[in-house]
Amino acid sequence: QVQLVESGGGLVQAGGSLRLSCAPSGRTFTSYAAGWFRQAPGKEREFVASISRSGGNTDYADSVKGRFTISRDNAKNTVYLQMNSLKPEDTAVYYCAADKSPFLDSTGSRNRYRYDFWGQGTQVTVSS
Repeated sequence: QVQLVESGGGLVQAGGSLRLSCAPSGRTFTSYAAGWFRQAPGKEREFVASISRSGGNTDYADSVKGRFTISRDNAKNTVYLQMNSLKPEDTAVYYCAADKSPFLDSTGSRNRYRYDFWGQGTQVTVSS
């Protein structure tokens, strides 16, 4: 059922950094647009960042602009989320997702319902 796998989560102090990775569990993943979302207990899953199929275009939620960077290495079929200057409010389960439908080289959608494949999530906890 699960086609994408996230890794790299963990516990970090405020101001620290983590890098999340997202890779397919098999050989079926192609160059889809991709996104990162996060969900804290009792809250809706929210958009964090997205990247186009080529990696040439990116989009970020206002809450993470200037702190997080999304990137991809298509040769390795891997998408990354570099998270710097982490804050306690960044604490959540982080999910990666793949979007097969954007036009041309558009970024993945900010709407979580547009994504076709999801990972199981990785926990990020930021302590103060």
